[in-house]
This record gives sequence, C-alpha cells and structure tokens, in this order.
Amino acid sequence: MTTSMKAAVLEAVNAPLIIKDVEKPSVGVGEVLVQVKSAALNHRDVWIQKGQYAGLKFPAILGSDGAGIVAEVGSGVDVGLVGNEVIINPGLNWGDNPNAHSKEFKILGLPDDGTFAEFVKIPAEYVHQKPQHLTFHEAAAVPLGGLTGYRALFTRAQAKKGEKVLVTGVGGGVALCVLQFAVALGAEVWVTSGSDEKIAKAKALGARGGVNYKAEDWEKTLQAEAGLFDVVIDSAAGDGFKKLIELSVVGGRIAFFGGTRGAITNIIPGRVFWKQLSILGTTMGNPSEFAAMLKFIEDHNLTPIVDSVLPFTDAEQAMRRMDNAEQFGKLVLHVS
Repeated sequence: MTTSMKAAVLEAVNAPLIIKDVEKPSVGVGEVLVQVKSAALNHRDVWIQKGQYAGLKFPAILGSDGAGIVAEVGSGVDVGLVGNEVIINPGLNWGDNPNAHSKEFKILGLPDDGTFAEFVKIPAEYVHQKPQHLTFHEAAAVPLGGLTGYRALFTRAQAKKGEKVLVTGVGGGVALCVLQFAVALGAEVWVTSGSDEKIAKAKALGARGGVNYKAEDWEKTLQAEAGLFDVVIDSAAGDGFKKLIELSVVGGRIAFFGGTRGAITNIIPGRVFWKQLSILGTTMGNPSEFAAMLKFIEDHNLTPIVDSVLPFTDAEQAMRRMDNAEQFGKLVLHVS
C-alpha cells in the first residue's frame, strides 16, 4: 500500500501552490480517511496564501470543501463506512452551544491539512452521505459556503416564505447559496453585484431583480424598484453598510458574515434603534445546521452553482481566478 499522495502545498506567504508528493495521512481512533474526488476553493484559501489569516503554519495543505469516498476507517468507526460517497463538514469542534462556536473551533485546511490532496483524514462525525442527486463536483461546492449561508438566512435572520430578501455581492459561493435557499423557501429575492452579467445570471436562478452597486445612488434605484427588505444578507460591511440600514423595513434583520470592504464606521445609531433593526453577525454553523442544510438541499433538489472545474494540477490557476473575482459560483478542483 502506497504511503504517499499528491497534494497542493503552500510553503510560504505569497508562494504559489505546488503539486508535490507528501506523506499520506494515517487514521487514528474515531477517524476516517477520505479519498478526495473533488475539492472547492473559498476566499479563505486565498487569504491564507496572502498571509491575511491567523495561525499560519507552513507547509500547509489548504482546502475546506471536499467530497469523496471513504477509503479507510480507524478503530471505533463502523467499517461499513468504507466505500461510502461522502461530503465533509469542515467546521470542527463547534462545541455544545448552538448559538456560538467554542474556543476549540477550527476550519479544515488550517491548522489541519485540508482537501487539496488525494486523501484527507477527519473525525468520522464530520462526514455525511453525499446527496444522491449531486455529482462529486457539485457536492464539493456545498460545505463551507452552504453552511455559512444556511445559518445566516435561516438561523440568524429567520427568513420566511413570502418575505423580501436582499443578497449583496451575488456571484460568490455563499451569496449564491443564499440566493438558491431563499428562492426555494419562497422568498422574493433581489441582489446586488458589481457586474451586470452576474445580476442577469442571478435573475435566471430566480432573483426578481438586482442593481449594480458601482452605480451612483444604487440604493435609491433598488428601493424604487423593490421597496424595502425584511432580510438583508451581506458579506462586505464597510461604508456601504449604511445603505443596507436604509433599505431595511422597520423590524428588519441584517445578517453578515464578512467584511471585505472594511470597518463599519458611519452608522447613525438612531436609524438602527428607531427602526428596531437586528444586526446579526454570523459565520459557519453548527453540526445540526449542516445536517439541516443537506436535508434542505435534498428536499428541494438544489444543485449548487459551479463556475468551472479545473484539473488538480491547476490549483494555483484556480486561486488566481478567485483572487480576481472572475467566478460566478464555486471553483472546483478535480482531484481523483
């Protein structure tokens, strides 16, 4: 039995991913070894490569998202899992509080070696049966973005059928998951993007409409077309967050899971408290939410949006495509 495998390895900050032979993981008690068929990128991988993430260590095998086949199991794990097609929950050690993760929480791909490899080991509790209607490429596109979006929309923002939902920055993996979830829920969904082409694609997926946030007074245009929103799901924050407050109904909920446009510094407090708004921070999700997300995907026969599938050897090329925000949907690597 071979003791080595191919992996896309990051050896230093700002270094390219290099495909090389590394030691194949050995499973311990309670663990499984998954032969990775497909892995997907997240912005987290690019931020780690640029050194913009805590707890950096090198060499590192990145990758939080993956789907594959259970190849081996450690002691204490049902041997019947071997051969099962699985999807991986990359959020480890959430803890006992469903409302917030523990201090031990970590995401697969740093500090633990991730899915940009032919094999990955993980505690057995974090593998789930792959939804039968999804290919490995599609399943790999689900975990991190799907879980983050599911928690933001359902657990935190408590979105309901018939409500009006705004999803900002559509085109990224999480935003597209939120769009698909909200449409399946029966909400009226609107989007923003810096690309008219991405807005058109979002409309084809069920969005009622959208505006380009690069346009002057885009929020006034959106309000004229759509009115105000019960729920806003955002990943940018920054000075533009003030506009989301203006676009919210009285009693509205704004959930956000990112800050790509920086600190929120210009909010007028009275606009929040007189409107009785809930501003909800969120990220990732707990194990129950991951299982609920997979059930929602199966119940509604949802297929995540895949921008493109690249060969594993083009991992660095995929990273640059993500860094340039060229994608609409997930960038997936065909690993094995």
